[in-house]
Amino acid sequence: MNNISLRRPVTEDGVDMYHMVRRCPPLDVNSRYCNLLQASHFSDSSIVAERAGELVGFVTGYRRPDQPEVLFVWQVAVSPDARGGGLGNLMLEALVHSDDDIRYVETTVTPSNVPSRKMFKRLAAELEAPIAEEVVFASEPHFESQHEDEVLFRIGPFDPGQISAEH
Repeated sequence: MNNISLRRPVTEDGVDMYHMVRRCPPLDVNSRYCNLLQASHFSDSSIVAERAGELVGFVTGYRRPDQPEVLFVWQVAVSPDARGGGLGNLMLEALVHSDDDIRYVETTVTPSNVPSRKMFKRLAAELEAPIAEEVVFASEPHFESQHEDEVLFRIGPFDPGQISAEH
């Protein structure tokens, strides 16, 4: 990943994160306030990617209060002009590798979001960890049939030290 740097987000990144999601269908657009909270309150469990001072990707997440060994990935966004080079997986791996207490990664993905499904399956393979899938929020009744099912992907258990050094 030439000229890409990874770092924790800061509050000022929230607005750029909001605008990036709007350019990245099928991601759900949250409020600007939500992105500001992700960039500030959840910065320890999130990461951003920059190229030449411009935000080109981010992963937001949080540690589950009831299961602190679980990193729940809320959103992965990669700018359209930065796609195709594995930036999503690079950010995910860096985030998982940044905390030795993480033993599981969870996220939800809609059935039609094939790129995200592939990305999380690649992460599981990289971590040499099992992956389980289960519908956690069904289209009906949770979304009143206005949104696809959200399928929970649970990767783990794994040892964060297993991530190869070249990533």
